[in-house]
This record gives sequence, structure tokens and C-alpha cells, in this order.
Amino acid sequence: MMYSYTQISQYLACPRRYRHRYLDGWKEKDTRAGMLFGRAFELALGAYFRREDPGDAFFREWSVCKNQDLQFSNRDTWDRMLEQGLMLLTRFCQDNRVEVPQPRQNLQIKFTRPIGRNEFVAYIDAIGKLDRKRCLLEWKTSSCRYAEEPDGVLSLDPQMVCYSWIAGIAEVAQVVFVRKRLVEVQYLRTIITDEQRQDFGQLVEDTIGRIESARFLPHSGVRFPQNPCSSCAYVGLCLGRRDMADDALIRRPGAEDLDWLDELSY
Repeated sequence: MMYSYTQISQYLACPRRYRHRYLDGWKEKDTRAGMLFGRAFELALGAYFRREDPGDAFFREWSVCKNQDLQFSNRDTWDRMLEQGLMLLTRFCQDNRVEVPQPRQNLQIKFTRPIGRNEFVAYIDAIGKLDRKRCLLEWKTSSCRYAEEPDGVLSLDPQMVCYSWIAGIAEVAQVVFVRKRLVEVQYLRTIITDEQRQDFGQLVEDTIGRIESARFLPHSGVRFPQNPCSSCAYVGLCLGRRDMADDALIRRPGAEDLDWLDELSY
């Protein structure tokens, strides 16, 4: 069985949501503008490091989404996000703080690690240099700034710990492309300790053990003011509301054949 950071984090957040997604074959529809923007922007960054035209690459990829029925947040529109993306690329190029030598080998790098009879896989955005110092790099697009205080808070990011653990690289950095009225690029760096990597490895083993024991208990998040269940795309399935599920989700072809297992496990 192949596992990833996304699977582990999904299970830890809500075992029942993990089951809906990875066993029952449901997944969210690709309608969130922010998510599709991030994909297009990442492809533009790849073009930049390959010494191609990043603006042209971004426009081409983002144009594919123009006529889709996207869900925009706040005051976003397709045109506004296009402008922000081009401005962010210009700012990043002007800063010239990040280097990725041999981009065809050092972008979107696949790492695997055996976990018992299973395998853990991760795709690292890049390995290169920030301010001429070698590190593992992760790209993020966001509509708001990432926290920089207290000092070292990035080292608590579980995804960065995961990437450091599987790649064996202590120095990690996030480059955050902030979409706001005045765009900003944040360069955040930290060091992941050996102890953190060991703890994450133990967490992965423990979580995989629970998954393979078929422990998919529901995890209620309805506790105001924090209520993650109400914003979860899978809430329709947990409420038995197929109409809500069909609005937010699509199902893998053939997954309906697994429905008989649901009756046995509930």
C-alpha cells in the first residue's frame, strides 16, 4: 500500500473523511479558484527555473480555467487573480533570491520510504538555494500572509517536518506568494531537528497501523466557534444527504461496487 502526507493528515483530522475519500472513492470537485490558481502558478515557477517565460506559462495554464464554474472567495475574479499572479512572478524574479540548479532533476522530486510492508511517497517542490544556502523548498500561494512570529514557528509545520524526514534535509524553506492588494513574497526558513523527524516517523507508523486496522470512527468537529464539519466537503455523506455530496464531490468510476462494505462497517 502507498501512503502520503495528505493521507496521514486526512486520517488524523478525521478518520471517517479518510474513509470517504480513499476507500469509498469520493473526492472534492476541482472548482475552488484558489486551488487551481496554485497549480497554474506552480507550473509557471517551473518555467521560470527552466529559463522559459513564466508569465506566458501562467497565462496559458490559468486561461484553461477561465470558462469553468469556479468558486471565488472574497472579491476575487479570474481577471484579478491573473493580475496578481503576473505581479507575483515579477516580484519573485526581481528578488532573485531562489536558485534551483538543474531544474529538470530538482523540481517536483519524488521520494519514497518503506514503512514495513508499505511505502510512503512524497513529492518535494524543489531542492535548491535560498539566499545562496542549500535547502528544501516548498511553494505556497495564499490570500493572506503566513505567520512569522514567534521565531521558529515554521518548524512546527507538519508538512515541512514530513518533507525533511523523507528527504533527510534539515534546512527547509517556504516561499509564500501572497495574493493581496499589494502582492508580497515571503521567504520563510527553519531547521527541522533529528528528534522531530524521528517523532514524525513514529507518527506515520502508528497512523498506518490504525488505518490498516480499519479504525474509521467519526470525528465530530461541530463545536462553535470552530466548526470544521460545517465547512468540510464530505459533510453531506456524514449527514446522509446525497444531494449535498453530489454538489461538492465526485466519485471514482466503479467505486459504487464498494457500497456493500459500508453496510458491514457501520
